Amino acid sequence: MFRTIKLIVAYDGASYVGWQRQENGKSIQAYVEEAIGRIEGRHVGITSAGRTDAGVHAIGQVASVQMHSEIGTAALVRALNASLPRDIRILQAQEATSDFNARRTVKSKHYQYRIIVGNSISPFEYRYAWHMTQNLDCSAMLAAGALLEGEHDFAAFQAAHSSVKTTLRRILRLDISRCSLGDRTIDPFPVVDGSLVTIDVEGNGFLRHMVRIIVGTLVDIGTGRRPPESIKHIIQNRDRSEAGPTAPARGLFLVRVNY
Repeated sequence: MFRTIKLIVAYDGASYVGWQRQENGKSIQAYVEEAIGRIEGRHVGITSAGRTDAGVHAIGQVASVQMHSEIGTAALVRALNASLPRDIRILQAQEATSDFNARRTVKSKHYQYRIIVGNSISPFEYRYAWHMTQNLDCSAMLAAGALLEGEHDFAAFQAAHSSVKTTLRRILRLDISRCSLGDRTIDPFPVVDGSLVTIDVEGNGFLRHMVRIIVGTLVDIGTGRRPPESIKHIIQNRDRSEAGPTAPARGLFLVRVNY
C-alpha cells in the first residue's frame, strides 16, 4: 500500500540545470528521485510545487512522493541526506493525505530576490545575489511594485515563446526592503558602504521567468531608466519587449509554498 510523503527541500541551484529532470545536465529532481529509489528499490517519480530554473535556489521547495517503504519520516530524512549532494538537503518529511499533490494543491508561492548594491561583493555572496554598483531608488521601486499587486495579465513578464493556457496571475504582495551590509556583522567580508535590497513576491502562480523579469523591470525603475507608472503601460501592451531585462537566476530563492 502506498503512503504519500510531503518533503521540504532546500538547495543551492548554482550547479544544476534546474529542478526538473533533463536529458543533459544535473537536476535536483533526478538526485532526489535516485535517493528515494535506493530506499524503495525501484524508480520513484516525485512531484514538486514548482520547477525552478537553472541557477535558482530554494529554501522551502515542496515535493510529494508515494512510497511503499515503512521507514519513519525522521529516518527518511537522514537516509536521503546521507546519499544526496551536500548542496541539496531534505529539511523535513511529513505523512500527508493520499490526495495531497505538491503542485495541484498550491495556494501561493513566496519568492525572494536579493540584490547587493556596493563597490564590490563578498566572495561568499556572489553566487546568491545580483551585484550592482549603481544605487537603487527603493521608493520608486515600491511605487511600481504596488501597481503589480492584484490580478493582471502578465504576458509581458514571461519568457519569450512560452506556451500557457492563460497569462492571468495574481500577485498577493510585493515588498521591498533595504539594509546596510555594514550592520551584518556575521559576514566574513562585509561591504561597509554597500546595502542588501530584497524583493519579496507572493502570488498564486508565476509564468516562466516572471519574477526575474519583474525584478529586472523594477531595477530599471530604481536606476531611473523608466518611471514607476510605466508598469501600467507594460501590463496593458502585453509585449515582452516593453518590460525590463531578465534578472540573473543566482539572486532568486523559492522561500515558501503555501497550501
